[in-house]
Amino acid sequence: MALIVQKFGGTSVASVSHIEKVAKRVIATREKGYDVIVVVSAMGKETDRLDELAREVTPNPGQKAARELDVLLSTGEQVTIALLSMTLIKMGWQARSYTGSQVRILTDKVHSKARIIEIDGQNLNQDLAAGRIVVVAGFQGVDEHGNITTLGRGGSDTTAVAIAAVMKAEECQIYTDVKGVYTADPRMVEGARCLEKLTFEEMLELASLGSKVLHSRAVEFASRYQLPIRVLSSFNESPGTLITSEDDTEMEKPLISGIATTRDEAKLTVLGVPDIPGVASSILGPISTANIEVDMIVQNVAADNTTDFTFTVHRDDYDQTLEILTKVSESIGAREIRGDNKIAKLSLVGVGMRSHAGVASRMFAVLAAESINIQMISTSEIKISVVIAERYLELAARALHSEFDLNSVNQNG
Repeated sequence: MALIVQKFGGTSVASVSHIEKVAKRVIATREKGYDVIVVVSAMGKETDRLDELAREVTPNPGQKAARELDVLLSTGEQVTIALLSMTLIKMGWQARSYTGSQVRILTDKVHSKARIIEIDGQNLNQDLAAGRIVVVAGFQGVDEHGNITTLGRGGSDTTAVAIAAVMKAEECQIYTDVKGVYTADPRMVEGARCLEKLTFEEMLELASLGSKVLHSRAVEFASRYQLPIRVLSSFNESPGTLITSEDDTEMEKPLISGIATTRDEAKLTVLGVPDIPGVASSILGPISTANIEVDMIVQNVAADNTTDFTFTVHRDDYDQTLEILTKVSESIGAREIRGDNKIAKLSLVGVGMRSHAGVASRMFAVLAAESINIQMISTSEIKISVVIAERYLELAARALHSEFDLNSVNQNG
């Protein structure tokens, strides 16, 4: 039989009644003749509840307690896999649940942000051959020493896609609380439209730039193995959004496929650093060592042979990054360190940009007309990102959605 991997997020398994509805969806897929592996998240806000408990014990667990925090957080999914398997058995189907360590989802040693190294599919294959529905805990794995690890934000998506790739599934279906991937955040932009198809490249940009429907690491896996992903709603029968290779999408792509926005940004600027080789490494090295991801980077050289070095990080990392820069400022000869954690990033994404000029100028003109100042710009072949003041984010998104006619299926350049 062909295999389908289905992933259900926290809102889809938020209660026993929700889990029963999930079980019926899984059974419907099984009755169509597919083998099924189900990957689930913790119920509703359970991971947040467990995290709050941890912080009651120690306000800042840090690296010393990182192992124990992963042990705690991984229990949320264990509850869900057991309840779903029990529900499937009650409904007359064979089912078996697995934690990440039982599957042996081998990861590196980085607690809370572990990356998958390999997956042992032996147990899964045996169960499928025996006619069982397999239910796997998302978000978790185990390192080479047997320590439980968690994969970080969006980890269940990554688990599902990785298993689907290893098991050579026909499709990986990601069930969530929205109909699919939208042209923009529908809570922010009235008229935002659910997209029928996207390329891996477009979805990777949208996911990495702030679209919370699907995690970027999951898309990376899918793209590497050319595994189609379908984003669907757990609460209706809409066809969702298919994410696949560019060869499998329309010949003529829209100029812009979507707008990604994120408020979780912070900007730091190191002023007056000598413009000499190695200065960027001196600034970013200690930040990388602290496992902080840097996003956009701009370097400006002044007439006096000094440089101003500006970059963005996730807002949660702002205080730690500022502390690191303050400590290294003397050694790098910095004149001043400035920070701003009230910024946001907005990005236009679309493979249609490859064959059309003038997208940037139209974008900048729209923002200028709304008196929105651009603080940083980053571009690639299929995306343009700008950093603006957070208070203008919704206004900018609505104006650009209208400018590029994204509410229309037939929008073009």
